Amino acid sequence: MRITSLLASGALVLVVAGCVQSQPSNGYYGQPSNPLQTQGGRAVAGAVVGAAIADATDENMVAGAALGALAGGASCGVAGLPACY
Repeated sequence: MRITSLLASGALVLVVAGCVQSQPSNGYYGQPSNPLQTQGGRAVAGAVVGAAIADATDENMVAGAALGALAGGASCGVAGLPACY
């Protein structure tokens, strides 16, 4: 059960990562090309990781996702990490 959910989470991350548009060579779209450069992107990534860790440790997945989202969203103000846009 744990291995299946971790593999499914990994597959979901890979599928979503394929949706990211890269910057064109002749200009800029006006938005970050990396979804982890925004507070929302970091919150979503934190929620996914938090839910996967909570599931792997047999804890409440909803609580893990909520705490992961809070930690990911709050990581924009941490010194030493890239700034959010």
